[in-house]
Amino acid sequence: MFARLRPYLPTAALAFLIVYFGFHAFTGERGLLSSTQRDATLAAKSMELAELRTQRQDLEARAKLLRDSSLSADLLEERARSLLGFTHPNDYVIRLKP
Repeated sequence: MFARLRPYLPTAALAFLIVYFGFHAFTGERGLLSSTQRDATLAAKSMELAELRTQRQDLEARAKLLRDSSLSADLLEERARSLLGFTHPNDYVIRLKP
């Protein structure tokens, strides 16, 4: 009986490999069916990147104002009060819970 099936073994093994790799090509971690999840993750990361770039530009602009060559007295006073915890008599203080 084994002698009759021997010519079909290479074909069966090849068919098994095709089915195995085909299954994983569709359902695997990077398969075709998970592309919607990748697209959603990419969109979320793109939005996060845009927010971080905006924050970085704001921080760079504020840091530029604190340099010796272009010192902004208002920004320096704001940072000093924030770090030291002082307020001006005309300021309103709103305390938030941490």
